[in-house]
Amino acid sequence: SKKGSSNRWDLRVSVPQVWRHAGTEAATAALVAHARMKVTGEAQLVDLSAQCAMTWTTMNAMNAFAIQGFDFERLGSMVQLGTSMSTDPVFACADGYLVAVPGGPEIHALLGYLISEEIVDDSWLEEDWETIDKRRSAGELVSYSRDQMREALSRYFPNHTKAELFQIGLDSDITLAPIMTTADLLDFEQLKVRNAWTLVEAPNGQQLKAPGEFAKLSGSSIEIRRRAPRLNEHNSEIRTELQLQQPISAPVNLSKNSSGRPFEGLKVLDLTWVIAGPVSSRYFSDHGAHVIKVESQFRPDGLRLIGPQKGEPGWNTSHFYGQFNAGKEAIRLNLKTPEGVEILKKLVKWADVLIENWAPGALARLGLSYDECRSLNPGLIMMSTSLMGQNGPTSAIAGFGYHAGGMAGFYEVTGWPDTAPQGPWMAYTDVIAPRFVAGLVAASLDYKERTGIGQHIDASQFEMALQFLAPELMDTQATGYIARRLGNRATDMAPQGIYPCEGSDEWIAIACETDEHWNKLRSALGEPPWATNAKFQDVGGRLSNHDEIDSHLSEWTIKRTPKDAMDYLTSYGVPAGAVQRSKDLSDDPQYVHRQFNKFHDHPEMGEIPYAGIQYRIPGYISGPYRHAPLFGEHTETVLKDQLGLSKEEFEQAEEAGALQ
Repeated sequence: SKKGSSNRWDLRVSVPQVWRHAGTEAATAALVAHARMKVTGEAQLVDLSAQCAMTWTTMNAMNAFAIQGFDFERLGSMVQLGTSMSTDPVFACADGYLVAVPGGPEIHALLGYLISEEIVDDSWLEEDWETIDKRRSAGELVSYSRDQMREALSRYFPNHTKAELFQIGLDSDITLAPIMTTADLLDFEQLKVRNAWTLVEAPNGQQLKAPGEFAKLSGSSIEIRRRAPRLNEHNSEIRTELQLQQPISAPVNLSKNSSGRPFEGLKVLDLTWVIAGPVSSRYFSDHGAHVIKVESQFRPDGLRLIGPQKGEPGWNTSHFYGQFNAGKEAIRLNLKTPEGVEILKKLVKWADVLIENWAPGALARLGLSYDECRSLNPGLIMMSTSLMGQNGPTSAIAGFGYHAGGMAGFYEVTGWPDTAPQGPWMAYTDVIAPRFVAGLVAASLDYKERTGIGQHIDASQFEMALQFLAPELMDTQATGYIARRLGNRATDMAPQGIYPCEGSDEWIAIACETDEHWNKLRSALGEPPWATNAKFQDVGGRLSNHDEIDSHLSEWTIKRTPKDAMDYLTSYGVPAGAVQRSKDLSDDPQYVHRQFNKFHDHPEMGEIPYAGIQYRIPGYISGPYRHAPLFGEHTETVLKDQLGLSKEEFEQAEEAGALQ
């Protein structure tokens, strides 16, 4: 209950997403279960909850109420950070929309354009734009407000096309991310250069481009071995294979441990920040891996100062940070010093897995390219995940998941037909990518166990996210239809929507996907005369008369609470769900039953809930196993106990400023 405008009801992405999240998570869960089978010698069952999987997409809103005492609310396309840093990144331009941060660096880069087009005057040259945001956040008086900065960009962007602005951004080292349609994506040069498409054959024989290899691996490759099967196509082949009862082609090497945690003993070096990277590495600490996160007071994880927060704002009171880093250890390391870089090299030698999401080339500039890391640690598995991938004409783009969400097509399909795009909640691609990243690393660990070969993985957040729009991309080629914003409606099912319930800002989702669902809904409503009208008999008629159906349904739902309406409708077999906020989720009987939240006593925040994993394996309790680390909490123990630094060496590193 977060997306949408305050003067309208809740909003969903206009194309199906739930089962794409659940399916990808299930693939990674299966790899975790496979790893657990090897440490227990027992068969594994994965019980995955699509509801829990979707809860993870709410990011900082998951446990917001328990932490800050209130829920985030619907504010259109606003990126809500729980602090004064919240911002609306959506702007209109000449031929559509783009996503950009209206910050100091953006104004600084575009100042010449703004002045030449007489949008601002020469007095703007006197401001220190590179530091204005930091100074404002520190409470200092600055010359221009955020609203003034946004207004200037709002007047400039409509004079130019998406393509013009995208190129200006590339030339100026800022991100002006075009909100792309499915048609735009099919012609995007970055995807061509990185060979991100694969050809698939439609039932009519037409060759269609579909999102293909979603990561580049140095030691092996991802491949689609055959097209999607026709109904019952391989019936005889599979039955024959089962009748032969062939033995397993290769014996499984067991390496049992007493805990049953599949990644116990695995050492992971975490050089990530914000959302996608930290979530990816938490997959491994949640299952027993020793994960060491590196930060510096000069480059802390940006989530540490973003809400929801509990207590006085500080390095250790953000649950946005805590949610994605629970169970890890954290150290301080100043990589601007030679001594800090040398310690980082020791950590590379220590690690089995290195996960990083810095800008492409940043590690190489420290003398730690993959080849250099491999020379230090030949069996290392190194995951590099970035916005656009490690190569290609737009690989240097820096940004967040809302930039990628715009470019990958998700903003175009989220919102109302009569308004600007609103986009999914927060940095949407940041919650898609970890499902792929964790699975890729888990598969690479299995590959290394069988071959002895480590590898480098280049995973583009943008390309991974395209997998969640694959049907829509193919539909554009097959039929010419370009997916667009439909509010809560669908193109081929009705009724679908969010309907008001008894109480203040209370809602229920109802989604009839078939004629059978519609007939069950009629029965649940008591076959009212309006519902028996012949114009509602088929989906085409219901789509054409959706407003009328919505009006009648709203008259029925407004007299009931969301839970009462949900329980009643589902008893008739009608797909329906109460719209919930984090306050509701904490008491949801299903979440309580599944023990979704794990409670830990945080030194500064007290006992707080951390979202658990999205599936259960009977007989196994997953993490997180401890609270999120305080800033630099484990610096001394890691450097001495894990890397073997002596007391004197540790003190020398401190004196050199390497541990800041």
